[in-house]
Amino acid sequence: MPTSTRRGFLTLASASAAGLLQSGRAQAATDSTAASADDACILTPQSEEGPYYLDPKLVRADIAEGRPGVPLALRLRVIEAGSCTPIAGARVDIWHCDARGIYSAFPGQGDSHNIDHTGKTFLRGTQMVDGNGWGTFKTIYPGWYAGRATHIHFKVFLDERTVLTGQTFFPEALNEYIYGNVPDYTKRPQQRLVINANDRVAMESDPEHKAYCAVKEERERYVAMLTLAVDRNARVSADGLLPPPPGPPPAGAREGGRPPKAQWIKDRLAAVVPGLKRSPF
Repeated sequence: MPTSTRRGFLTLASASAAGLLQSGRAQAATDSTAASADDACILTPQSEEGPYYLDPKLVRADIAEGRPGVPLALRLRVIEAGSCTPIAGARVDIWHCDARGIYSAFPGQGDSHNIDHTGKTFLRGTQMVDGNGWGTFKTIYPGWYAGRATHIHFKVFLDERTVLTGQTFFPEALNEYIYGNVPDYTKRPQQRLVINANDRVAMESDPEHKAYCAVKEERERYVAMLTLAVDRNARVSADGLLPPPPGPPPAGAREGGRPPKAQWIKDRLAAVVPGLKRSPF
């Protein structure tokens, strides 16, 4: 895409969509012992693991394996919730889909459910964070697949014990621009109907957007940054979720509190750009 067009869009979006390009928070991605934001020490919300986790036992920074897409550096910092103390040596796993919405290692994928990448390992990897809690992955901007908003999965391990399973989400205005203009992401047979505003996982597990990453544009890539505040004593179930609260599920929800389908977006602009003060539904 033309550089002037992309930067012009980002300038406009940063003025109207709070948090799209958070230069202040991205600057805090330097190796320091201070937290990156006022709320950085609040426990990062748990989220479901989903069906596509696999540990390929690859400790590596570059997980792209040549997959086409917009270059992205994902910087994650692991700290102790409350004290903001960095947890040196913590293990972080991430995994996500490619520009066409495909995960490695699994069959039955794609818009026609006919793509099989069994045995592949692209866009998966592990980092052991440094003394200040930082780990960085070199990857590509994730694509989308039916039923989900744009996201990257992560797991944090301490002493081989999972203490956090979650997902990070991206600024929706930036998603819209990339998916509508960058050839690696365009010309999909299906329309993208689920975005941050109506994604079940995002709404249920992270309604306050505490695990949404901050994104900055650099010359040759985007940089996404997120602080992961964990509880050393956490116990997470096998599917990555904390036990459900007692009592019946909310009205209109299925067992486990999950709505039957994503809510229909009537006003997409209101759903994409924060602060327009009109309902997207």
